[in-house]
Amino acid sequence: MSKPVVLVVMDGVGWTDKDMGNAVMHSYKPQIDELMTKWPHTTIKASGKAVGLPSDSDMGNSEVGHNALGCGQIYSQGAKLVNESIESGKIFESKTWKDAVAYVKDHSGKMHFLGLVSDGNVHSHINHLIAMIKECKKEGVKEVRIHALLDGRDVPETSALTYIDQLEDVLKELNDSDFHACIASGGGRMVITMDRYEADWSMVEKGWRIHVQGEGRQFASATEAIETYRNEGGFTDQFLPGFVVAKNGKPAGTIDDGDSVILFNFRGDRAVEISKAFDYKDFTVFDRQKYPNVYYAGMLQYDGDLKLPNNFLVEPPHIEHTMSEFLVNKEVCSYACSETQKFGHVTYFWNGNRSEKFSDKLETWEEVPSDIIPFERKPWMKACEVTDHMVEAIESGKYQFLRCNYPNGDMVGHTGNYEATVIGVESVDLVLRRIMDACRKADYTLIVTADHGNSDEMYDKGMNPDGTPKAKTSHSLAKVPFAIYNGPEGIEMKEDENLGLANVAATVVKLLGYEKPAEWLEAIIK
Repeated sequence: MSKPVVLVVMDGVGWTDKDMGNAVMHSYKPQIDELMTKWPHTTIKASGKAVGLPSDSDMGNSEVGHNALGCGQIYSQGAKLVNESIESGKIFESKTWKDAVAYVKDHSGKMHFLGLVSDGNVHSHINHLIAMIKECKKEGVKEVRIHALLDGRDVPETSALTYIDQLEDVLKELNDSDFHACIASGGGRMVITMDRYEADWSMVEKGWRIHVQGEGRQFASATEAIETYRNEGGFTDQFLPGFVVAKNGKPAGTIDDGDSVILFNFRGDRAVEISKAFDYKDFTVFDRQKYPNVYYAGMLQYDGDLKLPNNFLVEPPHIEHTMSEFLVNKEVCSYACSETQKFGHVTYFWNGNRSEKFSDKLETWEEVPSDIIPFERKPWMKACEVTDHMVEAIESGKYQFLRCNYPNGDMVGHTGNYEATVIGVESVDLVLRRIMDACRKADYTLIVTADHGNSDEMYDKGMNPDGTPKAKTSHSLAKVPFAIYNGPEGIEMKEDENLGLANVAATVVKLLGYEKPAEWLEAIIK
């Protein structure tokens, strides 16, 4: 075997000469600059078709990025899977859809759609929601309720009304004496319902109270709620407090016995916890108070190992031949580490959407608990602690392959705070020196890359009324850096514009001295 390999993923750090609030370009980053000038380096694709999304105009994200990194292949992902299923009509022929509709009709209940209402195409797409609402009417469902989570993260930060207006126009056209659909509740994605990795269950509890029980501040419409909260607190969409749409004090759509509930998000990380609250009868994380007898389904199955949820509309990509499985079969010991916010990305997503290890003996996973605090207030996050674990693991000599994720460029980048994001990028760069020094001392090869862009494009088009740049909180389409430090002599990068994240797996195993599986894409190095 060749010398061990360490892979560092700088989450959300794109690499581009374009300057639309480029916090990467303008940060003080001597380590990254060294890697991208003095050592073998290139840039690789991390968005669009290179990671299994419908088109090259689709931003990459951490989930599809880590899927590609971990399996060395390109699978149809998220939006593409759902698009294909809706366009073919297969989704409406599925047993889950038929059962959900039948349950509502048999019990004279309501069909509820819960999810992120935007066209960000990372967690969901409003077109999927609209297609399902139209199909409900076509199939004779009488009552539909929408629980609209607001984005402002994968789309412009105050664009919620664009999507609410679009949805309300569709509902107005559909509603008649035999069919009634309306928005029943909502709130910002970073306030209610869409927690992940059990970082803050109180978000899910707030969502449960609002969506299921109809308990929350009441407004005549979603539009009134959004406008009122913005005027009162200047909230951007992702942080908008929860709301209940009501008339004469009566909520427009609580979730009750005999109803069906479909979570129309297709991305899994922020769908798992609310799915547990609906699917698990013995759920004890918080007191649900009201646990209605409903038919619950997800757009996809969000966790294959947990079989969560039990019912889902579209089969997720069945990812085979992952790097972890390959290395376990070669008896290679591996180590994975990140803080809570991205722990699932170096484990679950990396292992092909599996919660369990391929080998408890050969795989070690280390989670650093994230702080529950707005990321712009502590943009260094847990970079030091993750580095402590990584250096200790390198020095132990136990592992031939080690990987970690630094979330800063992504999580702080999503806040839209340029100054904080610069600090986040600089924090990652600072700790990289320790990783580089540990690799040099132990004579390990180090690969440094990213999973998608974000912090490289912090400004959107246009200006705020006060003349300041308008914040951009979504991912970018930028390529990402790829550099090899302290590798074997004579390493050369291939000159190929189409190389992407899915080419990294073959590169890792080649550096480890193995031939890649036939299913994988080629290595980035010659």
